[in-house]
Amino acid sequence: MSITIIEAVLIGLWTGICWSGMLLGTYTFRSLVLATGVGVILGDIPTGLTIGAIAELAFMGFGVGAGGTVPPSPLGPGIVGALMAIRGGIAPETAFTLSIPFAIAFQFIQTALYVIMSGNHEAAKRAIKAGSFGKFRLIANSTLILFIVFGFILGFTSAISSDVISGFANKLPKEILSSLQLAGKMLPAIGFATILSVMSKKELIPFMLIGYVASAYMKLPVMAIALIGTACAFFIFNQKEETKVESEVFEDGI
Repeated sequence: MSITIIEAVLIGLWTGICWSGMLLGTYTFRSLVLATGVGVILGDIPTGLTIGAIAELAFMGFGVGAGGTVPPSPLGPGIVGALMAIRGGIAPETAFTLSIPFAIAFQFIQTALYVIMSGNHEAAKRAIKAGSFGKFRLIANSTLILFIVFGFILGFTSAISSDVISGFANKLPKEILSSLQLAGKMLPAIGFATILSVMSKKELIPFMLIGYVASAYMKLPVMAIALIGTACAFFIFNQKEETKVESEVFEDGI
């Protein structure tokens, strides 16, 4: 079923709001939030949550910039991937893989916007010195406004052209689609493994083993494993607090 104009406008507004949230220090600019919003607008929340969760797991690894590198934009899987999965009928894993080129392209656009707005602070200083506070407020908020506008354009355009993108993807040979689906299943595992390689300190290995046993052998759901991890975190925190208090009491006694 094709995207209606109202749905496209809502997706554009949602994209602009979430993208600009990055400048406000909120967590709206996440694939899970973006894809869930698209799912709400298009009436398929489970699929939106699925592709958002796949993207979050994968982005745990390659979604973090190391050094001077810039990771792909969450707009790729969060908007384009969700549209392909919900209205294009493409498997979420395949849609996620196909959305990566868009994520890279959107990141180039984001970098270009930052470059365009790089001289704002000097213009704002000149406005203050001239006593033009209205102009200062406009300049100070111009980056936010620009991200909202461009976010709307990207979201609206992606929604309108989703049928073309999905149609192209569905015409790919079955072998290629199967390979893309396999890659989409592997990327979250690779992202999770990348994070674990950074976190793999000897102090944390017992908890990693507990999580593995709970998942592989005890077949516990993710929520149950998360609650076990939360309990372990509280236990360690309380132990450290007790040790700290005892140390302070001993020092006061001296």
